[in-house]
Amino acid sequence: MTDNIKNVVLIIDDETANIIALTNFLSPDYAVFAAKNGPDAITLAVKHLPDVILLDVLMPDMDGYEVIGTLKKIEKTREIPVIFITGLDNADAEKKGLALGAADYIAKPFNADIVKLRVQMQIKLVNHLRTLEERDEMERQLNLIRELEAGLIAAKEQAEHSRELAEHSSRAKSEFLARMSHEMRTPMNAIMGLLQISRMKGIPDNISSYIDDIGKNASNLLELINDVLDVTGMEYGVFKLNEEPFDIQSMLQDVLETTQYNASQKKQILTSNIDRMLPVTLIGDEKRFKQVIANLLANAVKYSPEKGEITFGVRLHSGHNSLDDENDMITLQVKVEDNGIGISEDQQKGLFTIFEQADGGATRKHGGIGLGLALSKRIVEMMGGNMWVNSEPGKGAKFTFTCRFKI
Repeated sequence: MTDNIKNVVLIIDDETANIIALTNFLSPDYAVFAAKNGPDAITLAVKHLPDVILLDVLMPDMDGYEVIGTLKKIEKTREIPVIFITGLDNADAEKKGLALGAADYIAKPFNADIVKLRVQMQIKLVNHLRTLEERDEMERQLNLIRELEAGLIAAKEQAEHSRELAEHSSRAKSEFLARMSHEMRTPMNAIMGLLQISRMKGIPDNISSYIDDIGKNASNLLELINDVLDVTGMEYGVFKLNEEPFDIQSMLQDVLETTQYNASQKKQILTSNIDRMLPVTLIGDEKRFKQVIANLLANAVKYSPEKGEITFGVRLHSGHNSLDDENDMITLQVKVEDNGIGISEDQQKGLFTIFEQADGGATRKHGGIGLGLALSKRIVEMMGGNMWVNSEPGKGAKFTFTCRFKI
C-alpha cells in the first residue's frame, strides 16, 4: 500500500469494551472496522478485505472457530491473516486455532503493545507478499499462457480416450451405486426387522425405552442412507423416475396417517384439504411423490411447537397447462403449512442446497444434515414442477410445489 493509505484491521469480539480498547490503540495507525458477531464479521471481511483480523473465540451462535473456518472457505478472504485474541488460555485451544489456519494466538488479558507489535508483523508480511506478487505477475502470466497452450494440446490428443473413460466410469458408477444400495440398506432393514420382532415378543419395562431409542435412531439412519444414495444417484446420473399407475387417494391416506401419529406425539393438529376433483389413478413415480410429501410433513412436525398446527392440501393447479387434454397430463399443487419457527429471507437462499440448513442451532436441536429439501426439489423438478417457500421467522413456513402426471 502507498504511504497515504492505511492498512485495514477488522476486530471481531462480542464484548464492547474489548472492541473499544483495541480500536483506541490501533486506530491512529490503521483503518479499523469492528463486528460483534460472526455473520456481520464475515460480511465486513468480504466487503473491506482487511489486512489483518483480530478474532475472539467465545461468541454466541457462531464462535471464532466457525468464523475462521468460513473465512478460509471463501476465496476472497482465505489468505487474510487471523490473530485469535481470547480468554481461552490453554494449549488445546491454541492448537485448535492454529490448526484452523490462524497466524497467531494471544490470550486475554492482552498487553496493548504486544498486540500492536504482532499486528505490525502481520502487516509487514502482507505488504512484503504484495510486493513479491507484483514483481512476479508478468512471469506468472507468461507461465499461464504456456500452461494453457500445453493443456490445449494434451486435451486434443486425449479427447477420444477421455470419451471412452467416461463411458466406462458411468457404467462403474452405476454398478457401484447398486452394490452400495444393497450393502447399506440390507443390514439396516435387518436391524429394524429384529427390533420389530423383539417388540412383538415382549420387552421388559426396564429396557423398553432403550429398544424404542434404538428403533428411532435406526429409522433416522436408514432415512439418511436413502437420501445419500439418492443424491449420489443424481450426481452419477443414474437416478430415474418410474412411470406406473397408482391410487393417489390411497397414497395420501397412508402418508397422512403416519404424519398424524407423529404429530399426536407433540399434541399437534393436522388438517388436510384434498381436492375432490383429483383423478383416482395417476401414472408416475408414486414412491418419489410420496417421499417429497412425507419429507415436507415431517419437517413441519419437527419444526412446529407442541400443540402446533399443520395444514396439508392437494389440488389441481390453476396455472397454465394444469390440464393438458392433448397429452393426457395433469398438474397438481401441494402445500404444507405450519406455525413453527419460520425461516428468514437470508436463510431461504440456501434452503434447497445440498448439505445446507436454514439454522445451525435448529440443526443441533432437531438433527439432519440438509439433504431432504434439496433432494425433494430435484425430484419435483424431474416431475416437471417446481418448489418454493414463503416464510418469516417466528411465523411458520408454507412450502408449495407443483408436479405433472399422466392420467
